Amino acid sequence: MADAYLADRPKARSVRPLAALWPFLRPYSRVLGAAMVALLLASGAMLALPVALKGLIDKGMSAGSAATINGYFVAFLGVAVLFGAFAALRFYLVTWLGERVVADIRSAVYRKVVRMDPQFFEVTRTGEVLSRLTTDTTLVQSIAGSGLSIALRSSINLVGSLVLLAITNLKLLLLILVAMPVVIVPLIVLGRRLRKLSRTSQDKIADTSGLAGETLNAIQTVQAFTLEELHGKRYADAVDASFDVAITRTRVRAWLTAISTVLVFGAITLVLWFGAHQVLSGQMTGGELGQFLLLAVYAGIAAASLSEMWSEVQRAAGAMERLVELQQSEPAIVAPPRPQSLPPLRTGEPAGRIEFEHVRFRYPSRPDNAALDDFTLAIQPGETVAFVGPSGAGKSTTFQLLLRFYDPERGRVLIDGVDIAQASPQEVRRRIGLVPQDTVLFGATARENIRYGRPDATDAEIEEAARAAAADEFIRRLPEGYDTFLGERGARLSGGQRQRIAIARAMLKNPPILLLDEATSSLDAESERAVQSALETLMSTRTTIIIAHRLATVLKADRIIVMDHGRIVATGRHEELVAGNPLYARFAALQFTDFTAAAGEANGWAPEPLAVAAD
Repeated sequence: MADAYLADRPKARSVRPLAALWPFLRPYSRVLGAAMVALLLASGAMLALPVALKGLIDKGMSAGSAATINGYFVAFLGVAVLFGAFAALRFYLVTWLGERVVADIRSAVYRKVVRMDPQFFEVTRTGEVLSRLTTDTTLVQSIAGSGLSIALRSSINLVGSLVLLAITNLKLLLLILVAMPVVIVPLIVLGRRLRKLSRTSQDKIADTSGLAGETLNAIQTVQAFTLEELHGKRYADAVDASFDVAITRTRVRAWLTAISTVLVFGAITLVLWFGAHQVLSGQMTGGELGQFLLLAVYAGIAAASLSEMWSEVQRAAGAMERLVELQQSEPAIVAPPRPQSLPPLRTGEPAGRIEFEHVRFRYPSRPDNAALDDFTLAIQPGETVAFVGPSGAGKSTTFQLLLRFYDPERGRVLIDGVDIAQASPQEVRRRIGLVPQDTVLFGATARENIRYGRPDATDAEIEEAARAAAADEFIRRLPEGYDTFLGERGARLSGGQRQRIAIARAMLKNPPILLLDEATSSLDAESERAVQSALETLMSTRTTIIIAHRLATVLKADRIIVMDHGRIVATGRHEELVAGNPLYARFAALQFTDFTAAAGEANGWAPEPLAVAAD
């Protein structure tokens, strides 16, 4: 799925996408029904006010009786109280409904997004997804709640007002219908211009926020390269652009206010002038004129609201269309209709056999380059295997396929004899523990970050895993120990401490298969020895694959697999590969000081300054 459907915020060509709101509204149909009843009662009370005003003027005042006048004022006040009560009830119910529906939509879309595969995120910007979860759902919220109520209320008020206006005085109604376009059309034109400027202003503000967030997330890099002035200027330019749009928007709003005021009061004056002459000629009473004027105001407000809401409905329909597209997106990696179960884990029985059978794979974003090409390898339960090779050799790709983030283009990947393409991805991943090179911690406590390995783990099990990962000591020195908030992305910890948290997480999960992507790369020598000892204990009972850039971490591996251009070029132990494989010997020469030039010459090459980069 490409970014195209997550593009800027166009209006929908129709309001049909809003039909997708019904499944979210259906569970709250009683609340919706109660809101509609309150809406009808509030509109009825509102339309009764002009009738009460007519009676007050024509009968109450003409009677010359204080008691009669008091009675009409009490009735007028009673109608106003009913209108206020039902309007408040309607506002509460529709607001609650809008908040509840948008919360359900956000949850549904988020649950879908977190289940999407890496291929989705290769072509979809995370910022765009977040925008849909915030901006678009806010637009939908306005329609699902207050917007829907305003549209229905305005429709009822407009129809009711026009009917009562026709009953009161047909000539004045025709005059209003002629004058209405003169008032409404300029307001619609300026209103559209104002909405466009408002959207542009919001986008400019979003640009400044995005720029600030990007800079603050990389503040150390910015300061290390002394780019404070450059980023300050960029932010100032973005703020100025936002300011210019805001001023233009304010200018248009000022013109809209001035023109609307003149046109509306001009129309009211015209109606009053014509009505006053009819009162003088005896064609209508003063009460009828007052009733007509109030009804005309109702009709004008209702028409303006409907015009305004139509644009909002279009925007909400466009937002809902994109949310539905996002919600209906399906990951490329899914469980088959009848997934095959992996063999059950039993104490004392070997588990974790891994097989790659003639695997060929190309990343969707790099279709011209094969990351793995006819890759075949069998790893026995409990065996420790290390992958070594230059950047781009395909080492990390093996992890991506094992975790079933992607499916191979050709060939199979099997765990314990089961083709993982025929199994549930979740079941496959539950068998695997991962310690990545780039440690990912969440904005939570140390305890909760470790608990991600096994959500149902007890506090004692968490602390035991931390001790095994040599993390217990530094965690207890934190201000609140295991309950210390680690900051966004674990910002309160050093790189080595974050890595030990990740190792503790994998130890807590206790899976039959362990994937270590240079798991000790961020540790100092003392911590590395402690963690390496713990890892060796952990690896002794499970199948382990190590991606190694520092060869010192794989000297005890049962097998070392040398990879290049997606293929296996050599297999063996360290001593065998040093003697028999030029590529591995070259890596070893760069990392071990006791590797002599003579050994290099024995393999037919001379040492060169070469860095082994991360895959």
